[in-house]
Amino acid sequence: MGRPPAHSVDEFVDAAVRLFARGGVRAVTMTAVARAVGVRSGSVYHRFAGRPALLAAVWLRTERRFHHELVRVLDEHPGVEGIELASGWIVDWCRANVGEAAVLHAGVRAFSPDTWTEAARAELAENVAARDRETARVVRAVRAGTGRDAEEILLALLDLPVAVVSRYLARGAVPPASATELTRRIARLIMSG
Repeated sequence: MGRPPAHSVDEFVDAAVRLFARGGVRAVTMTAVARAVGVRSGSVYHRFAGRPALLAAVWLRTERRFHHELVRVLDEHPGVEGIELASGWIVDWCRANVGEAAVLHAGVRAFSPDTWTEAARAELAENVAARDRETARVVRAVRAGTGRDAEEILLALLDLPVAVVSRYLARGAVPPASATELTRRIARLIMSG
């Protein structure tokens, strides 16, 4: 039996996220990730068949983690309160996870999904379907309880916080703490009609 690997897949993905946040997708190379982790390039290739596999791992893990945490917030705080809290939570998440926020802000196309393996593209499709199902479930529940239009709910829940953080992320800045309360306040106004 061989010895256990010295570095986890997450360590390589974490390094790739940091590289992406500093230099965009071009900065995420197998050599750069190896250097950032402090290993030889072969160690990265041992975990990822090539750069497309690494890029897929960066996107898929980031999207999955964000979505899972957002759904948890919404499930813990149903209704209008949950929409307001989740809207502010998105801003806080971006502040606390600037690298991952940069990944999501760039969008999946920046990670060349057309070069991914069939399995990675299938996982992407599953993630998108799960996100859409969960979003629809939350919108239906809030709409049933409030009578608010689905577009208003989506505006308060997703479009608003994304718009607030985008102007900071676009220039590589961290959204300020004040952006959280601003986002919650505007979400509250939207949801109150």
